[in-house]
Amino acid sequence: MTIKALAFDAYGTLFDVHSVTALCDEFFPDRGAALSQLWRSKQLEYTWLRSLMSNYEDFWHVTEAALSFAGEALKLDLTDDKQARLMNAYLHLTPYPDVTSALKCLSHLPLAILSNGAPQMLTEVVANANLSAEFKHLLSVDSVKIFKPHASVYQLAPDTFGVAPHEIGFVSSNGWDVAGAAHFGFRTFWINRNKQPPEKLGAQAFRVVSTLHDVADELQKMN
Repeated sequence: MTIKALAFDAYGTLFDVHSVTALCDEFFPDRGAALSQLWRSKQLEYTWLRSLMSNYEDFWHVTEAALSFAGEALKLDLTDDKQARLMNAYLHLTPYPDVTSALKCLSHLPLAILSNGAPQMLTEVVANANLSAEFKHLLSVDSVKIFKPHASVYQLAPDTFGVAPHEIGFVSSNGWDVAGAAHFGFRTFWINRNKQPPEKLGAQAFRVVSTLHDVADELQKMN
């Protein structure tokens, strides 16, 4: 039952996607939270729809399309300059406060990011957060041209680490991602920051925790 490697979701798990809210509010006072929320929900929706349609575009273009939709839906004056600056903010997302110290605690294992993000997006957001040295691999869905929770995405981790799925711990704050990864066979750690109920998808998290430090504590108990 030993876990030999860890893979992390990026957006919403390591990086706070709603750290763009401040810039959204600067452009559209009192509308920032609404824009950030709709942008994120359409971003995820488009990944699922494009996967079902077999019509892949990388996560940068999906994120841009979701922002454009959100601006139109909220009737905001989203100029080209504002859109470009908001997209650039996605390359500078703020890590959650516990990320840096928790990754240090987990550094005895090989660590990877396994994300919907396009390769350049992941490289830049990780570098801008000064986390490049923490990860052995940055694994993107772009290599299989379909988004999570498709099994071919999760297969990237065992192929890269050279270990079986049940020997990989997968860490995500997204309940749907945890369900997909658990169904695939990973030992999943759900960072349930917002005390949400589990998704009703027939696959449960191996451990439910509140912070990244809790993952390190759980691994210490296991090993």
